[in-house]
Amino acid sequence: MNNKIIFLISSDLIASFFALYCSFFIRFEFFIPETYFSVFIFWAPIFSVLQSLIFYGLKLYNRYYRYTSIDDVFTILRATLINSGILTSIIFFISKTESFPRSVLILYTFFTFALTVCIRFSVRIYYLYYHNQVFKESKSQIKKILIVGAGKSGEKIAREISNHLRNIYEIVGFIDDDPDKKGVFIHGVEVLSDISGVSNLKNDYDEVIITIPFKIGTKVRELIKICNQTGKSYKIIKGLNGILTGNISIKNVRNISYLDLLGRERVDLNMNLIKNVISGKRILITGAGGSIGSELVKQCLLFSPAEIICLDQSEESIFKINQQYNGGTSDTIIKTILASITEKKIINNVFFENQPHIVFHAAAYKHVPIQELHPWNTVNTNVKGTLNLVELSDFYKVKKFVLVSTDKAVNPVSVMGATKRISEKLIESFNDISKTSYMAVRFGNVLGSSGSAIPIFQNQINRGGPITITHPEMTRYFMLVQEACQLILQCGALGIGGEIFLLKMGRSIKILDMAKDMIRLSGLEPEEDIPIVYTGLRPGEKLYEELQFSNEIRINTNHKKILILKSHHKSKPWNVLNEKISELLQITKSLDHDKILLKLKDVLPNYNPRILTKSELNIDQFYSLKGKA
Repeated sequence: MNNKIIFLISSDLIASFFALYCSFFIRFEFFIPETYFSVFIFWAPIFSVLQSLIFYGLKLYNRYYRYTSIDDVFTILRATLINSGILTSIIFFISKTESFPRSVLILYTFFTFALTVCIRFSVRIYYLYYHNQVFKESKSQIKKILIVGAGKSGEKIAREISNHLRNIYEIVGFIDDDPDKKGVFIHGVEVLSDISGVSNLKNDYDEVIITIPFKIGTKVRELIKICNQTGKSYKIIKGLNGILTGNISIKNVRNISYLDLLGRERVDLNMNLIKNVISGKRILITGAGGSIGSELVKQCLLFSPAEIICLDQSEESIFKINQQYNGGTSDTIIKTILASITEKKIINNVFFENQPHIVFHAAAYKHVPIQELHPWNTVNTNVKGTLNLVELSDFYKVKKFVLVSTDKAVNPVSVMGATKRISEKLIESFNDISKTSYMAVRFGNVLGSSGSAIPIFQNQINRGGPITITHPEMTRYFMLVQEACQLILQCGALGIGGEIFLLKMGRSIKILDMAKDMIRLSGLEPEEDIPIVYTGLRPGEKLYEELQFSNEIRINTNHKKILILKSHHKSKPWNVLNEKISELLQITKSLDHDKILLKLKDVLPNYNPRILTKSELNIDQFYSLKGKA
């Protein structure tokens, strides 16, 4: 038995004795007659010892009263009532209550409860204000913070700081746009103003911590601008823009990233529908080492498939998957396969040995300028590889096949976009002759993926600039990789076959605005600290991406972020399209750049490779190409 328990037991014994004395004292109007004083002396030891035994039996002495809570109060109340009930029974059987005033029992119950609670909260107050006096001695080292968000997350952070971190942080106030909260105190800290009033605050603070997820990035940008003007640092609680798990802690504070400025809303999924499709199934994911593929592996694991077959042609990617999931606690078997989807014989063995129920096809060549120079590789991977998987999925009776497509497939001007559009048409046509359900999911750029703008811009900023942008008017649609993969799973669950699903991407974003935001996030100013250089559009690039063809109509689904695209034109019969694709694959063997592009145009009449105009290029690049022409 440690000293803390001995202290609590001793305190409870004294409290019980004092509670009984006060009960007699008040019952007899502040003077205890000699007769009843002897009654008090007789019962006092019994009351005290019995109370301590009951408290001990209910494990009240095993609690950590440094953090006394409402739960502790209710437990003390229950123990006190049990104690009083037993005492009443003992007194009734011994003296029939004739020599013991009944009102004393009622008063005793009240005083015992009150004193016991006071003792526990005294312990908490001691640790809160006295035991942590070190923060007073080193107050200059305390970081003064301003919390944005006076809701549940902000309150939890304030409580954590108040209880455990007073020697590290001091909260000077809350900021919240809810006018009803202004002037309200939370854990003794006042809600001072809304975001727009931060620059006028007289309170001294070192750092701003954001504890609320903004649905739009405008508020975050406003706050960043104010903080940059005042020279204050700013951070956000990790995970606020995802699904809040409730595990909010000051330990999760991180720097604000560009993803926070997007203000993407959380994705609500029909979990039961996805689980019914995936749970207990064997899932094949191609391109499993890529940005989309690796996230699909994570998301699928949440729904307890029997096995996930991770296929990728990169040895490094396969190694990373093995390292990440080797020795995991999940019941799902994670199997890795090093193979290229262009090798049909090898892929046939994969299907034969693993018999997958569902295929998520994310493997593809995606970097537009590189694929313009190597169209034979693009066609082989994006068209032949997809054809191999489609045919084998039919042969091995796969239940569902989900193609990950791209907005670059709409009115394509690049080899990459054209091959992805052929893949979309391929699964539409093949769906008509197969019992397997084939579907495609089309969406825009994924933030943070391989070769995306964010890591490139960040590296350029870290080097001191300049940031290079192809064109000041270029825009793109963006979404988070977690969001995209969650919706891909939802599409797979919703699809019955033949659909091209479109994910709602929100508004398109100017690449120039993205670059400026990232510069400001680094505490710098565009053009002043970090120059921006325009390099001109590269081959295969468009200024603006599109999400659908003019002949496609949008049909709503049961999910607010998922649409189905229906074309006015019927898909080509499989035998016709297959003949065209076979010719394309045959020409690809020649490695003749121009012939491949001409055949792509033949297979896909709306493919429109073009020479970039002078307005789309910078002057040097324009005249360089003109000279070559």
